[in-house]
Amino acid sequence: MARPPRKRGGDPVAKGVSRLSRLLTRDRDRMSSAYLGDAELREAYRAYFLPVNLAKVHLPLFELSLHPGGLLGRDRLRVLDIGAGPGTAMLGALTFLLGREPVPTLEFTAVDQIAENLRIAEALFRELRDRSNAKASLRTVASRIEDLHGRLSGAFDLIIVSNVLNELFPDAGDRVRRRRELLDGMLRLLLADSGSCVIIEPALRETTRDLLGVRDGMLDAGWHVYSPCLLQEHCPALGNPKDWCHEDRSWDPPEIVREIDARTGLRKDSLKFSYTILRRDRSKLADVHGADAFRVVSEPLISKGKTDVYLCGRGGRRLATRLDKDASAANAPFTELLRGDIVRCEGLGTEEKRYRVTKHTTVTNSCRPGMSSGQEAEDR
Repeated sequence: MARPPRKRGGDPVAKGVSRLSRLLTRDRDRMSSAYLGDAELREAYRAYFLPVNLAKVHLPLFELSLHPGGLLGRDRLRVLDIGAGPGTAMLGALTFLLGREPVPTLEFTAVDQIAENLRIAEALFRELRDRSNAKASLRTVASRIEDLHGRLSGAFDLIIVSNVLNELFPDAGDRVRRRRELLDGMLRLLLADSGSCVIIEPALRETTRDLLGVRDGMLDAGWHVYSPCLLQEHCPALGNPKDWCHEDRSWDPPEIVREIDARTGLRKDSLKFSYTILRRDRSKLADVHGADAFRVVSEPLISKGKTDVYLCGRGGRRLATRLDKDASAANAPFTELLRGDIVRCEGLGTEEKRYRVTKHTTVTNSCRPGMSSGQEAEDR
């Protein structure tokens, strides 16, 4: 993938990255949904945030690829990138699908309100497609998401909405309802009966809790969650205003990201984000791992004499505890669990509102979702 110029003399790339990082975190109230219309921010995004956000797309696609129904195994895939910016999610999908055998014929559509973003997306797409000899095409549509009705026709096999929902109706008190209604209407028009919608959002507490609220509303509207959740119920994390559910995945950043980290003091040694995958049908990740499996939703919490991990599955979101004195060969994998793992626990005890891992509990790590390194994505 094309590298941005290594600008010196005041380091404007690093300046733009620092400025954009502030807008995406503590200064979110000052951020316009058209922030990539600013040339400095657009260059900062392309240099630093594009490879980071591109890699995030690989995790939900990996989970879709696990299903025995071959959800990504068609000869031809129509992919829609909503709020595409410079084509980040589209490029993430392309790099992931180029690693599959056989590589399907890919028809991409990228939608963004800023024409310059779409020109960058077209250039990056052509470069990657020509280098890989992929059978892939791209159509771009300059439009606000709210104005898409009548501009596109279905049915898309994969729709990706990456870092977009949080920018819609940001000041509205009913923003979650309005986002859910917009998403619901869009998917009913554009998503194929057997298609998937991947939604990715920042891992901040507010943005993630808003996404969980949209998720619950989509369940109520008749949609089904493929992953990360293993059950079709309202999210238990919303029961406590201090809780939220997000990913924190280790990765190998490409050289340009490491360089900008060194110049700005930022750190992208892991990928933090929230996501959900919605479908019309009832295909779900639990079909692979079983309805009695758990998703690990915290890092191990190690204290004197015990290890705690939050598990989410049947019974909701609960703390699971293993006392050091109960360590055994059967439950040894418990202390090695990481956020996002899918685990099975046979013989798990229950104590009030928590689970107890006993000497006789058998812990099996069914899946540690893979993620391509940033360098791999950059080198394609």
